[in-house]
Amino acid sequence: MIVLDSSVVLAMIWAEPGGERTAQALPTAQISTVNLAEVATRLVECQARAEELDRLARLLGPRSVPFSAEMAIEAGALRKSTRHLGLSLGDRCCLALAARLGAPVLTADRAWADLDLGVEIEVVR
Repeated sequence: MIVLDSSVVLAMIWAEPGGERTAQALPTAQISTVNLAEVATRLVECQARAEELDRLARLLGPRSVPFSAEMAIEAGALRKSTRHLGLSLGDRCCLALAARLGAPVLTADRAWADLDLGVEIEVVR
């Protein structure tokens, strides 16, 4: 199992470097509903058609994990240890899910390589 950051999902959708690694990970991947919302938002900002959003829902919906109150508290607690790298709320939600599942994270965000949170991080580019 691996947890997907929104950055790698977008890399896969847009055929960017690292996207192929995301496609390989899909069969056992999980994504927070917060990160799924981030991907959908970015697609809408880029004028995605309704069909593209439907495809996203079919592709990642079954792999999405509802974001709980407990994970929200964990994501908030990560602010202090991640602020210096500029991690967003979505980033911290992804990390909180990975910590809860005891699973590694797949990201395209190079800043994450400097994190030491007890979560394995694989940077794809």
